[in-house]
Amino acid sequence: MKSAPRNDGSLTPFPASFDSAPMRRTPVYIICSPRPLVGKPLIARLLSEFLTLQRGAVIAFDVNLKEPSLLDYLPRFTETAEVDDTFGKMQLMDRLILNDGVAKVIDLGFHAFDEFFKMCDEIGFIKEAARRGVAPLVLFVADTDRVSARAFEMLQQQIPPHALVTVDNEFVVRGELPAAMGHGRILAIAALPVFLKTYIDRLGFSFTAYLRSEKDASTELHQWIRKNYSSFRELELSLVPQR
Repeated sequence: MKSAPRNDGSLTPFPASFDSAPMRRTPVYIICSPRPLVGKPLIARLLSEFLTLQRGAVIAFDVNLKEPSLLDYLPRFTETAEVDDTFGKMQLMDRLILNDGVAKVIDLGFHAFDEFFKMCDEIGFIKEAARRGVAPLVLFVADTDRVSARAFEMLQQQIPPHALVTVDNEFVVRGELPAAMGHGRILAIAALPVFLKTYIDRLGFSFTAYLRSEKDASTELHQWIRKNYSSFRELELSLVPQR
């Protein structure tokens, strides 16, 4: 069932009478920040390639304006999405709420942060996802500014603790995380030297292809990719329902 627009153009909540979720859960990773240039596309690329390796398939959604585009890096399984109007919101949510076993990754541009989570709150996305067997996981990329602090506080009120992960991108936060973000689930992304950052920023670069082609597992980039893939694997394992 699709969400129907109200007369005021907003979305109605999903009906509470929907069928209960099957045992298998479909993950939806939402990579977000209210700030630009904090590394969201890079994290989305890493995660999407890992999920393709781990699961065999992934669908990524690029909700960006001016930042480096995920669509440019991973055109084979990336689609553009918009949350600026009701039709775009409905199209995106219909895909995210589908328990089809295919992992979803959203690279949420900073311009769409407020509108996206306002929409999620209005339609009861988190609760409906649980009913349908979909497991959302919000990966909030930390920063030290006031805008990020307010945004994180809002997410804490809306997102259950088990579904909210603070991403400590050392390239952005050079030092300790802000106190409010230093508790709960944390995903650490180590900073790379500038020359390696430039290397992986090439449009044709693939993290998985590098692991397969580079025979020297001791290289800094090889270890960096493997460490991040291991962290993503732990996130995946956390989504398995406990018996």
